[in-house]
Amino acid sequence: SYSRGILMCGIVGISAETNVAAEIYDSLLMLQHRGQDAAGMVVCDSQDKLNSRKSMGYVRDVFQQRHMNKLIGSYGVGHVRYPTAGGTGKEFAQPMYVNSPYGISMVHNGNLTNSKELGVQLFHAEMRHLNTDSDSEVLLNIFAHELGKQREIYPSAEHIFKAVSKTHRRCDGAYAVLALITGHGILAFRDNNGIRPLCIGIRKGETRDEYIIASEDALFESQGFKKLRDVEPGEAVYIDKKGNFFSQQCAEEPQKRPCIFEYVYFSRPDSNIDEISVYKARMRMGSKLAQLIKKKNPDHDIDVVIPIPDSSTTAALQLAVDLNVPYREGFVKNRYIGRTFIMPYQEERKKSVRRKLNILDLEFEGKNVLLVDDSIVRGTTSKKIIEMAKDAGAKKVYFASAAPAIKYQNLYGIDMPATSELVASNRTEDEVSKEIGADWLVYQTLEDLIETCQYGNPNIKEFETSIFTGKYITPLGENYLEDLEVSRQDEVKAQREKAKA
Repeated sequence: SYSRGILMCGIVGISAETNVAAEIYDSLLMLQHRGQDAAGMVVCDSQDKLNSRKSMGYVRDVFQQRHMNKLIGSYGVGHVRYPTAGGTGKEFAQPMYVNSPYGISMVHNGNLTNSKELGVQLFHAEMRHLNTDSDSEVLLNIFAHELGKQREIYPSAEHIFKAVSKTHRRCDGAYAVLALITGHGILAFRDNNGIRPLCIGIRKGETRDEYIIASEDALFESQGFKKLRDVEPGEAVYIDKKGNFFSQQCAEEPQKRPCIFEYVYFSRPDSNIDEISVYKARMRMGSKLAQLIKKKNPDHDIDVVIPIPDSSTTAALQLAVDLNVPYREGFVKNRYIGRTFIMPYQEERKKSVRRKLNILDLEFEGKNVLLVDDSIVRGTTSKKIIEMAKDAGAKKVYFASAAPAIKYQNLYGIDMPATSELVASNRTEDEVSKEIGADWLVYQTLEDLIETCQYGNPNIKEFETSIFTGKYITPLGENYLEDLEVSRQDEVKAQREKAKA
């Protein structure tokens, strides 16, 4: 979408008979929405030599033809990053690497909630040096240490799974992980709640099956893969360099509790996450909102429904159909503006909204407009867009959010503002409406949101919904919330960037 201050990471791994770099590149392009700060990949060739490239920027800028020519190897992993824990800069780009045991390159989507304690253990008990404050580096070193303790020159799937089990026991939080073990193969594993998504695709090679594992399955078909299944919470999947496939449940009490915000905002509409179609879930969000509006305002005077592009268009269209009100696209998005939203501070954000969205006055003039967005975070973007609608001649501007009020910070891999900077954190619905300048505001209820997602997979009994409830489903390290609250404030982020410059 446009400037939101809420982004995360995307990961992909491929094991094939021939060079995989071009396919990893294409996959990362299709995961670009999950992170625009940095990109990287590493592949392993037939001589067990690693070839890698990572840098700051978009996928298309990081990988030039001269880099691709050197990325020779039949199995590898790739990553697109937006900084969620740690800072920005090339040293935070992934894959991250440790040379012992074997040489392990890891990509990670998520966030550990006990990384500080683990960092202390790694230094004092295990004598491992951490070069950054990235929890991905912590996770890599924990796994490397546990795998090293197996003391095997040629590790089997069983040895690798034992190391994953130990890693699960030590790490709290959310993590979908891919690791390239040099000369051996690719490993994937997912935390015991399955908070962040991870899925497997398969295709027939000439002599063996070839595999892809990625954050989303929308990219499978274009690469000729068929979806096999999702990686289960707590499960580890290992594909050795010959293409043999192994899997094992490695967590003690796995329970599927995916992040509900994947369906609201992050994932592509053409993805299926844990067997739930993101597109259909968003359509149902629109239907539920329409029911709510009919209930709250049976005599509403909405003339037109207009989405704020892009992640709300599916919900907005269904909402308009159910309300029997015309749907119009009143905003034109400039897709080539560059990375203005990487400047995560308020002043830059205010300016960037008008650069990102142009308004079609004729759809607003003299009308009562219902604007639909996937969610409201800080409220600054919503406020600016409502101002634009009124400047374009709208009589009244109503606002509908496909998600409930976001009141708490996210701990599981979403880079969200500090709680104090969330517009709904200490305001009622009416107060938020007033703050953003809407004539009235309607939020999706949490019960309805859960129902829209659960309908796609009734086997999922619970979702990770802490940004709405403040109830975190994993243990938290000492002072974790307080420290995160400080580090995510705009002022602190600005000081960090200044110090680096």
